[in-house]
Amino acid sequence: MGPSLRFCMVTTFYPPYSFGGDGMFVYRFSNLLAERGHSVDVIHCRDAYYAQHATEPVGEWPNHPRITLHSLKSKAGILSPLLTQQLGIPGLKAGKIKRILTEGRFDVIHYHNVSLVGGPKVLEYGCAIKLYTTHEYWLLCPTHVLFKFNQEACTKPSCLMCQLSCRKPPQLWRYTGIMDRALRQLDAVISPSQFAADAHRHMGLNVEKTVIPMFVPSRQAEQERGEFLPASLPDGQLPYFLYVGRLEKLKGLQEVIPFFAQQDQADLLVAGTGQYESELKRLAQDSPRVTFLGALPFERLRQLYAHAVAVIVPSLCYETFGQVVAEAFSFKTPVIARDIGALSELVTTSGGGLLYRNGHELGDAIESLRTNPELKAELGKRGHEAYRKQWTEEEHLDRYLALISRIGERKRAEHAMV
Repeated sequence: MGPSLRFCMVTTFYPPYSFGGDGMFVYRFSNLLAERGHSVDVIHCRDAYYAQHATEPVGEWPNHPRITLHSLKSKAGILSPLLTQQLGIPGLKAGKIKRILTEGRFDVIHYHNVSLVGGPKVLEYGCAIKLYTTHEYWLLCPTHVLFKFNQEACTKPSCLMCQLSCRKPPQLWRYTGIMDRALRQLDAVISPSQFAADAHRHMGLNVEKTVIPMFVPSRQAEQERGEFLPASLPDGQLPYFLYVGRLEKLKGLQEVIPFFAQQDQADLLVAGTGQYESELKRLAQDSPRVTFLGALPFERLRQLYAHAVAVIVPSLCYETFGQVVAEAFSFKTPVIARDIGALSELVTTSGGGLLYRNGHELGDAIESLRTNPELKAELGKRGHEAYRKQWTEEEHLDRYLALISRIGERKRAEHAMV
């Protein structure tokens, strides 16, 4: 292992004040770095969480002793992230964030989703190697997801009208040069997939882009901690397909539920919560084969992943990666995914699942895996092999630290020439 480094992660959401994949990734990655001997500071915004959740967060989220949390909360409450969203600057939290990033003497400042904790202006704070990970499309899209009018994947932007239709206040700062100036502060943008890197390049993001896929915790590490999985399904449980993720319209679950209302030989288990939950439950109210489990800890999700016939990923939008796909593969479970964005890339390159483009192909994929255990086993094996090669903790960390090393060498060479 190389020398110990000092990192600062800047992110809007961090568990337990979190509800999406970006916060979970930052949590896992920060603790991974700390376990490997590095020190990590994390700046996150509690006000941003409360702006979207009226209740207190739940669950235990222990952090490694080498992690220092800066859990920011303003007396102005949710007004603070609203000002950041509107003005593109840290606003009421500017002083504290600037002080942390300036006085921390960090080797690396790594920005994640900063939309409500600092906006583009926060990229200018501090002096270190600066990285940004494109968990979403915030650098390009005011709604973060390139899902036009909350109806379909965006191929031709109409940003102002789209924001209004999605009931989001327009961000006038996007029509100034603040984003371009901020991006010049970055040493590299990390994309979790080649699709995400190409999408940002196609839409004019002219900064160095490096593809480093996300990771999921290894099953071997879990078993070393004594966390074993049951060998078979509980008594009385039908074979089941699994959905894991936020319950939002753009995730496409509404197009999957009808298939399980029409047959009685397999269940659909749904793990997650979201703003579209009530509509999805209404759609499934006459089907005993669809069960909503709510938000679950990963300990419970591991069991569900391990015994599912397949994990269904029906996103209507362009995912930047596909964390659920990689998690399924880590348990030798195949996936059925819509043929769009990074999902296509992950399934095609791994050979670990089936892609579909319409309802007929989705139905065929469900039936093929339900009735053909040999196909399920073969796809699961391929997916697991891809997971071991591409999406483990060690593979991610090796590529990440190699990127930092290359940037450091370049900066030293540039400094020597001055």
